[in-house]
Amino acid sequence: MDELSTFEREILDFESRWWSHGKKSEAIVERFGLKPSTYYVRRSEIAARPEALAYAPVTVRRLRRSNRSKS
Repeated sequence: MDELSTFEREILDFESRWWSHGKKSEAIVERFGLKPSTYYVRRSEIAARPEALAYAPVTVRRLRRSNRSKS
């Protein structure tokens, strides 16, 4: 089982409290230097990994539910 990178953990941590950063799309660009669309693709990839579920179970379950509802 691979471990999550620091960047991947930062994304999960951000997802657990993004509302404290103001407008989410602006915070994504400012904090990660990514376009929001790129961020969301990467976030979905991370959330699909078992390591992510082990690291942040509540956040990952919420993200997985959200991804399923948009499919």
